[in-house]
Order: sequence, then C-alpha cells, then structure tokens
Amino acid sequence: MTQPYTLDDLRTDTAAGRIDTVLVCLVDMQGRLMGKRFHAEFFLESGHKETHSCNYLLATDMEMETVPGYASTSWAAGYGDYTMRPDLSTLCRIPWLEGTALVLCDVLDHHGHEDVPHSPRAILKKQVKRLEAMGLKAFMASELEFFLFDQSYDDARASGYRDLRTASGYNEDYHIFQTTKEEDVMRAIRNGLHGAGIPVENSKGEASAGQEEINVRYADALTMADRHAIIKNACKEIAWSRGKAITFLAKWNYGAAGSSSHIHQSLWSADGKAPLFLDKDAEHGMSALMRNYVAGLLAHASEITCFLAPYINSYKRFVAGTFAPTKAIWSSDNRTAGYRLCGAGTKGIRIECRVGGSDLNPYLAMAALLAAGISGIENKLELEEPFVGDAYGGRDIREIPKTLREATAALDGSRMLRDALGGNVVDHYVRAAQWEQEEYDRRITDWEVKRGFERA
Repeated sequence: MTQPYTLDDLRTDTAAGRIDTVLVCLVDMQGRLMGKRFHAEFFLESGHKETHSCNYLLATDMEMETVPGYASTSWAAGYGDYTMRPDLSTLCRIPWLEGTALVLCDVLDHHGHEDVPHSPRAILKKQVKRLEAMGLKAFMASELEFFLFDQSYDDARASGYRDLRTASGYNEDYHIFQTTKEEDVMRAIRNGLHGAGIPVENSKGEASAGQEEINVRYADALTMADRHAIIKNACKEIAWSRGKAITFLAKWNYGAAGSSSHIHQSLWSADGKAPLFLDKDAEHGMSALMRNYVAGLLAHASEITCFLAPYINSYKRFVAGTFAPTKAIWSSDNRTAGYRLCGAGTKGIRIECRVGGSDLNPYLAMAALLAAGISGIENKLELEEPFVGDAYGGRDIREIPKTLREATAALDGSRMLRDALGGNVVDHYVRAAQWEQEEYDRRITDWEVKRGFERA
C-alpha cells in the first residue's frame, strides 16, 4: 500500500527541488477541481493554513456561468469570498504533472469560518458525522467508466464534437487485445494514481468501443469521494498530455453504452473492524441493520436520484437492456436491478447502487445514499423481497425517474433530505437542477451541441 504524503515530506521535496508547485483545490458543484497553483515555498510558509476564492464557484453551471436565483450568492450580494482551508490529510504528489503536489480544501464562510453548508465536501461530512454518532462507519467504492477518444480536446471542440473516433473500434468488455490499444493512456493513469497515493486495483474494458473503467480500493466515504474527484481530474489531464480526450458524459452516443459510476457501500463498526452488514445466519447473510439500510435506499430512491443523475444527459443512459437500470429495486447479484447485493454471506457483503452515471458528484451522491440508508435504520424500515429475473421487463415495479424534471420535483419535495442535509442545501441543488432544465428548454438542441451532447 502507498504511504501518506505529509507536510514534512513536502518540505523535504521542496528543499530538494523535486516539488515546486502545489495545487490548492476545492470541489465545485459539478465535482470538478477549482483553485490555485501555489509556489511550494509560499504554501509551506502560510498557504497551508488557508487561502480564498470567489464564492461564485459554488453557484455556476457547467460552463462556469454565474447563475441567478441562488440564496447563497448573487450579483446583488457582490460575489464575495470563501475561505479555502487545506485538509492536509489529502496532500499528495501528482506524478503526471512535473514538480507538483495537490491538496483538497474545505470551504468555509469568509467571516465566521464555518463550513459552507452547500459545499459538496461539507454535505458528505455531515452524513459521516451522523453515522459516527450512531457508532457506525461507512466504507464505499465507486467504479468510474469513461470513453477515450483519439482526438484532442481542442480538435473535438473544433469539430463540434461530431465524428469523434473512439480509441478502439469494437466492444472491449474485459477484452485484453482491444484494451491494449489504449494501454499507453491507461497504464499512465494506473501508475499516476498509484504514485499519488490512490491504491489502484485494476482497469478494464467496458461494454463499448473505447470505453474503459478504473477501479481503486474501497475506503471510508470521505476518502473515497476525495479519491473519486482526483481520479476524474487525473484521467482528463493524462489523456490531454497524450493528445487524447476523455468524456465522463453519462451517455455520449445513443449507439454506445452509457458510462456509470456504481457505488458500493457497507457499514462497519466505528473502528472499521467489524462488518455490520453481515449476519451469517440470516438470509443472504444480510444483517437486520443492512436490511433497514437497503430499505431506506429503496424508500427514498426517487428523492436521491437527482444527486445520482444531475443533468439532462444523465437520463439518456437509463435504457432497457444496456446494463443501466430503469427500476429502483434490489436483487441478488442481478445487473438489471438498480440496487444489487454483492458478496452475500461474506465479510465483503455490500449493496451496489447502479443508478449513478459517471457525471455524478461523488460527495453529493454518497451523502444522499447515506442519508437514505440512515433514514431506513432510524425508522426500522422493512426490506421487501428481492426481485428475481429480468427487471427491464417487469411491470408495476418502482421506477427510477425518467427525466431530470421528475427527479428535481422529488428532490424538492423530500422531507428526508431536507432534514438530513438542510433545507437551504436542498434548495441550492434544486436551483442547480432547475437551471439545467431551463437552459435545455430555452436552447435545446443548440445548447446540447455546444456541450457535446448528442441530438435526440
């Protein structure tokens, strides 16, 4: 396993000339890294304590345009500052960028130095603290899928995102020869992440030409979300450095499979040693705690979908027969279900949420899932029987919302999420989804083309 990278390690590397730049980053609403490049010596002198950023960074759309209608910030309020406080436990080397380290920040109010409640990291930390108060610890793992193209980002943009060439020409799910064609990029991604202290398990081909998946070791929820954000940035930077491009669109082409971000989740004792989802004497090895947790996921499935599928494009992925779920049900080792039981009867027993696309923000998605699961535990919800068979063909089964508009309405009306996350936080992300819908409704095909979406 890789070792933590400490502030003393950074001092040593800076003095030796191995590191001269530190990326000081927050994670925005879309899950992207935003921040500044510090000279390493200044970071060590004072930058490791705090820096500042404009508070519009948590109130923009995908194009980083300022969006009206947010209570947290506006032109009328003058777009002031947030304080960015580095979490030094996230400090890591960035091997794919010369002489560079990176640290993630908590976002604090400029005056009171309290967590900004709608910042993605704060939202997840709040749910983690709820679990801690219950004597529980969540472990999670996210699988990330994406498409790799032979064109550069500049070439793709210049072509209007049309006639893109995938890095290979055939379905490459588990296919060694096809993925060999992409190995120059994928090997660099695996080794780069390993060098950044992110323990990579493997990469593999996915279900369409040019589609890859990267898998890293599970971790506690906050650490996994931090890794997820860095992984996405790493994949894009490494592809760019080799003249190629990557997309994390949930559905870049109707003729291709969608790209998902399945999230595996389990609860353990506070010390992380005892798997509390496991009861070897119970059916499927599922403890009563796990049954309550999964029941919560299902009971609130519609309400949390907006955090798993945040864009218009996200809903193009939910197509029957494509390994993207359309039903919010659970089943045992069944990839047609929205929630799949894995590792039944073993220490690794967990529930896999298959709803989320690769475009999700990991902090928001994990926080919503935990909130739903906690609700199931607190209310001792009973778990329905597992679905058996092909869920795509089943009728009268709880469905995943079909559109962003439908998911936004469910989010807006969610008493559970308002209680768990805070009403102002829910309102903030309802506004983000409404803006996405408004822009689509106003500019529909031209706007989609600009963002690289496919026409309907």
